[in-house]
Amino acid sequence: MAIEVNGKSIETDDNGNLTDPSTWDEDVAKALAAEDGIELTQEHMDVINYLRSEYFDNNEQPMERAINKGMSKVWGKKITSKDLYALFPLAPSKQGNKIAGLPFVARKGGY
Repeated sequence: MAIEVNGKSIETDDNGNLTDPSTWDEDVAKALAAEDGIELTQEHMDVINYLRSEYFDNNEQPMERAINKGMSKVWGKKITSKDLYALFPLAPSKQGNKIAGLPFVARKGGY
């Protein structure tokens, strides 16, 4: 599978995640989000940048509880799963990773 972004074909796997995370940029994120009916806001980008940082700097793809804690620090207020699901209704750790250009996460749950 592939998506077209700015005249380039970007390969995705069967789950819609990029096969090569290095092909990601904000235009790719917008295209992936649009496929899911999401228009990216600064809050979305904060989560996406957090997920990318965790993946590339710490070699981790955090579960939802860790995303809640991480975003609470970034935003300076307590964040709940409900807050994150409002941004990524198909699961912050799965849909968020997809839009962030990261590999598919097959695990269940976030706790």
